[in-house]
Amino acid sequence: MIRITARLSDGSTRLEVEGHEGHLEGGRVCAAVSAITQTALLGLEQVARKHPDLVSIDIQEE
Repeated sequence: MIRITARLSDGSTRLEVEGHEGHLEGGRVCAAVSAITQTALLGLEQVARKHPDLVSIDIQEE
């Protein structure tokens, strides 16, 4: 099971994706969720690089 939690508050958004689905449909669902999440992260990173005076991004590996 993949669990996606989005917390929205005034001026803040927090997104958590956790879990794994590797059985149904050859793991395509898991791959799709991962690809969408990583694409969003890479896009935000590019915006931050292009506009460092307006956007900062902190990516932490745990």
